[in-house]
Amino acid sequence: MLLSWVENHLRLSLLRKDLSVVVLMLFLLAPVVSILQVQIMFFYVEVCLLLWNSWLLLLITCQLRKYFLLEVVRYLADDFHDRDALHGPGCEAIHITEIEASIECDTFMPRIDFSVFHPWYSSFPLVENGLRYSFTTYVRVRCSAEESKDLNTDTILYDNLDSLKFEVKKFSFLPKIIFERHEEYKYLRLVEEIISEGTAKDDRTGTGTLSKFGSQMRFNLRRNFPLLTTKKVFWRGVVEELLWFISGSTSAKVLQEKGIHIWDGNASREYLDSIGLKEREEGDLGPVYGFQWRHFGARYTNMHDDYSGQGFDQLLDVINKIKHNPDDRRIILSAWNPSDLKLMALPPCHMFAQFYVANGELSCQMYQRSADMGLGVPFNIASYALLTCMIAHVCDLVPGDFIHVIGDAHVYRNHVRPLQEQLQNLPKPFPILKINPEKKDIDSFVATDFKLIGYDPHQKIEMKMAV
Repeated sequence: MLLSWVENHLRLSLLRKDLSVVVLMLFLLAPVVSILQVQIMFFYVEVCLLLWNSWLLLLITCQLRKYFLLEVVRYLADDFHDRDALHGPGCEAIHITEIEASIECDTFMPRIDFSVFHPWYSSFPLVENGLRYSFTTYVRVRCSAEESKDLNTDTILYDNLDSLKFEVKKFSFLPKIIFERHEEYKYLRLVEEIISEGTAKDDRTGTGTLSKFGSQMRFNLRRNFPLLTTKKVFWRGVVEELLWFISGSTSAKVLQEKGIHIWDGNASREYLDSIGLKEREEGDLGPVYGFQWRHFGARYTNMHDDYSGQGFDQLLDVINKIKHNPDDRRIILSAWNPSDLKLMALPPCHMFAQFYVANGELSCQMYQRSADMGLGVPFNIASYALLTCMIAHVCDLVPGDFIHVIGDAHVYRNHVRPLQEQLQNLPKPFPILKINPEKKDIDSFVATDFKLIGYDPHQKIEMKMAV
């Protein structure tokens, strides 16, 4: 509460263009914290400086030691021509207000070196006096650009992400109010809430769950990519499964041949027999996600038949509407087809997505009726974030928000301990996604067209899938 109050008043001081208020607040704050006996090693105050000749707002982090002895102050306004002032080894974080406007000026902030700094948090865009802006925090992930000078991030194929790992370090030096703005906490807090307060329920698999009904998470796709870091997420699996959906395939064998086994449990002979699909060939999942996306309404026979030209291609319809009628409120992609549910090995969990265009950005809101928080949701977040980025790419837009709406969000009882282990891990910066700029056809993408920069998660945490 104290830091929140300080932050709000510092910003108010900036809007009033009254830096004397900021200085006065620093002196007033010291005895308050002393009275509260807050034992801290580092305390950060964001001092807002207005550069009058460039209309650029920069949040300078002033590092204060215990008892508020000022250790380092650097007035960057006098040093903006010097790149070292921003990227020197003493700078652990950059707090900046990024304004989306081109304004003539004679003083410029050096370009942030993304081989050294990655976004930690970026607010959703705000608008004031006709200017669109956001507050962003970048953190140092490498000591210097020298560590990565031999890496050509435009040509590396991300089959081997180890080559891009930055130095593992803790980012807890950030003020708590900034540290906990990391968007991964939206997922972690929901998991924690379900474990501590969820309703105990039986389920189809017989495993048992703790459940909560009606949740929402919102992720900002403008600067980084929401691939969870508190455990290792199978990125190659996310990419290959999404490309499999886009192709319209219903064969689990296509994924198996690429070493992706996430659908094996629902494609086995034993499982198909157990749900009454005894005539179905092993590996044939029926008219699941991809079939509904590309051939909605077509009569399904088996995984081998060619369905070209059959049914309604929802995915192409979505892309055409975004390109030619972006204000349409019917830009919908649905995997839920009640007449086909009995033919599916598993009815769709993530069943419905709506796309929205504004300010040159594409956003997506997805509704998921049933969400396995341990295994499924980290995959689902990444998959629909990637789909949004891909569609934005082919439509010459930039990614905006991904909003994840969940009906029954549940933790399987055998996932409680692994998730409690995950909750002990501190988040790291989300990676940055790069898409091959030469690809403009949604059906032309292959896995190597997607480059993930700086994904350095904690170790994989084993959880057993409930079938």
